Amino acid sequence: MILANVERRLTTFVGGEAVDVEEKSGGLFDADPALIYPRWGEFREWADGIGAKGAGDVAPSRLDAPSPRPPQVFGLVLNYRDHAAEAGLALPAFPAAFTKFPSCIVGPRTPVELAGATSDWEVELVVVMGRRATNTPAVNAWDHVAGLTIGQDLSERALQLAGPLPQFSLGKSFSAYGPIGPWLVTPDELTDPDDLAIRCSLDGETVQESRTSQLIFSVADLIAQLSTVLTLLPGDLIFTGTPAGVGWAREPQRFLTPGQQLISEIEGIGRLTTSFVASGAASAVSTA
Repeated sequence: MILANVERRLTTFVGGEAVDVEEKSGGLFDADPALIYPRWGEFREWADGIGAKGAGDVAPSRLDAPSPRPPQVFGLVLNYRDHAAEAGLALPAFPAAFTKFPSCIVGPRTPVELAGATSDWEVELVVVMGRRATNTPAVNAWDHVAGLTIGQDLSERALQLAGPLPQFSLGKSFSAYGPIGPWLVTPDELTDPDDLAIRCSLDGETVQESRTSQLIFSVADLIAQLSTVLTLLPGDLIFTGTPAGVGWAREPQRFLTPGQQLISEIEGIGRLTTSFVASGAASAVSTA
């Protein structure tokens, strides 16, 4: 099943046609996409019953974040070996996590106002939780997943790396620095949800390319280990880490500039397109 946030209304697809969930269910489920995750089991049973499967034709300009108000957002540092190598850092023995504050989460149609001159790209597979997970063993972890989407862990490196202690969470949480989309794809739609091609291009140039099978901590491992520390909640987002190719690690370093377009793609999920504008220009662009 594919689940979309179409102009803030929960939407799925049957036979290639978009289905408004609130209307189709006779009000059993709310139109607000954020409210579906606490009822994921019940909703999934209903959606299977109407034959929800596959995608449909929806203009990207109509789409918003598939989990628009996540209770918690987790980001992973150094979860691809090649990214750890380019950063010159040792591999972690336990998932190295930070948070992107939920207010930075937006959908694919929001222009991103660059917060500074050292903003960087990081394409990531994003897990959306569908069931609470506490001390959940890896063998059962996928049972707690609603689906997968694409994310950009946009990072303003000057603040993120400012001393004496790094500011990962603040440097990665400027307004709109957490675009996700285009929609949520349930794991059963994918041949192997643990092995998906992932790539990112900037103005047509490929800057990152890998497979999610190269994750140091797999999706199941992340859920299992994070849930030993705290409870993962329905609607939570887990940004699973980025492969090599970020601008900060290049020689010379490269950063995002106004007018550029970033395209993030993951096999079986689709494409997330992010556009960038200068400081103060976002409101003008969004109302144009």
